[in-house]
Amino acid sequence: MQLKTYFPILGWGRRYNRQTLTSDLVAAVIVTIMLIPQSLAYALLAGLPPEVGLYASVLPLVAYAVFGTSSALAVGPVAVVSLMTAAAVGKLAAEGTADYASAAILLALLSGAMLTVMGLFRLGFIANFLSHPVISGFITASGIIIATSQVGGLLGIKTEGHALPDLVMSITANIGTINWNTAAVGAVALGLLLWIRLDLKNWLNRFGLPKGVATIIVRAGPVVVVFLTMAWSALFDLGGKGVALVGQVPQGLPMLSLPSFNLDTMQALLLPALIISVVGFVESISVAQTLAAKRRERIDPNQELIGLGASNLAAAIGGGYPVTGGFARSVVNFDAGAATPAAGAFTAIGIAGATLLLTPFLALLPKATLAATIVLAVLTLVDFSILKRAWAYSKADFAAVAATLAGTLLLGVEVGISLGVATSILVFLYRSSQPHAAVVGRVPGTEHYRNVKRHKVDTVPGVLSIRIDESLYFANARYLEDLIQAQVAADPEVKDVVLMCSAVNSIDMSALESLEAIQQHLGDMGVRLHLSEVKGPVMDRLTGTEFLHHLSGGVHLSQHQAMAATAALRLAEPTHPAPLLREAMT
Repeated sequence: MQLKTYFPILGWGRRYNRQTLTSDLVAAVIVTIMLIPQSLAYALLAGLPPEVGLYASVLPLVAYAVFGTSSALAVGPVAVVSLMTAAAVGKLAAEGTADYASAAILLALLSGAMLTVMGLFRLGFIANFLSHPVISGFITASGIIIATSQVGGLLGIKTEGHALPDLVMSITANIGTINWNTAAVGAVALGLLLWIRLDLKNWLNRFGLPKGVATIIVRAGPVVVVFLTMAWSALFDLGGKGVALVGQVPQGLPMLSLPSFNLDTMQALLLPALIISVVGFVESISVAQTLAAKRRERIDPNQELIGLGASNLAAAIGGGYPVTGGFARSVVNFDAGAATPAAGAFTAIGIAGATLLLTPFLALLPKATLAATIVLAVLTLVDFSILKRAWAYSKADFAAVAATLAGTLLLGVEVGISLGVATSILVFLYRSSQPHAAVVGRVPGTEHYRNVKRHKVDTVPGVLSIRIDESLYFANARYLEDLIQAQVAADPEVKDVVLMCSAVNSIDMSALESLEAIQQHLGDMGVRLHLSEVKGPVMDRLTGTEFLHHLSGGVHLSQHQAMAATAALRLAEPTHPAPLLREAMT
């Protein structure tokens, strides 16, 4: 295997030129402006000092530039993973303590190690256990919880909990302690951010500004709000009036180090780290593939696991917390023209510069501004239309969405996502345990066989043709036995049963034993069993088994040939038994 498979930078790096450098630098400037307030806000959401968000936006971006395969994915702190970090670490240590920060760093290390191992062993398929309805329900519920958790920051009251009931109760209990100066800052910041997002671009276009310039100004809008509220804080001494401020932020980057390895803490964080890894990967790969499709680029899911794993390991070494690819900033990165993953590395340089130069000024920043930033960012995650669409299309998928949504809102993120996965697996097992099966007949004038309930078809008296539309395995093997027995018992004239296997991709050992039992039961009733349209890999597994040696009917290349063979057998019955037909399968 070529080295560039694991180090994609060796591939795109050879093609790097002045044009791509310019594109990446422009995209990096825009994303850096957007990422600074987001990083500060998401760190607070995770229960960590604001500078940790900046730390988590430096080395992870460099690591992804080396190991990642997406030219547009922007890695860093995101709202959902920040909430999950707070929920996991909050069980082990008090917020604001050294143990809390150490546990968050250890969580990033464990998540990075899991993602890297999954990538090396090519286990990207694990993410398939999180269906899209489950992810949609989880993200919607998480968005509601995150927005609710920031009400305290907007109003200057204390809130507690990581599930909706706890948050609502704490808000209700403390609603009488609102700090009106904080509420004013929060309302102004939220209003300005909302106006910037919804109307500023149109307003700038009316003044004739070029589209590119207007876009940059809109992206820089949140930073302007940060500076405006910092000026407000300084001029009117908001800190002295009870408004919570970010406070003194350490200047400079942290020393590279590994977290302390406490066995009990590691054991407690293993399951949360796995959930964060899978959820983060699903969110990231969805964004990466969506953006790659617009440029006809290819994303390697297993290499993306390694890229995200390396990013989280880098976050742990650099004093951060778990990270993944963010939707909003990745779209901005894409729209800004990022040509290679190097745009992320340049963004890291910009964030590092901000950490070195701007942190002394952040002491005056009201936390209400960061709360407003979070609320506006996560409201785009809330999408209740998935409930309506799931209900209209599939009640089983609706059950998975509803279980995830309700579980996350009422019991917390870990329980919610676990309920969603469990419900999805149960739905899958239920569906596959009762596979669709149809009695088929021939479409007149053709050799095609279709469901007798859906089409006008010809059937042959004494022959029961059943098409099985599912692979056969332990969960549905008995269902097939009962189905055939019931159909044959309902028609005493049946002398031949043909199983049309065009949709059967595999037959496991339990299903093989069920087929042998079916053969035995039909034989006792004087009925022959035939198979048609058996796929090559399935036939390879059946060849040499006792089942084929004792099969009373034949194995036929097509359903039409099977029906012709049963007709020949019936014509031969009055005189002497006809030889059984065995046909080569493809």
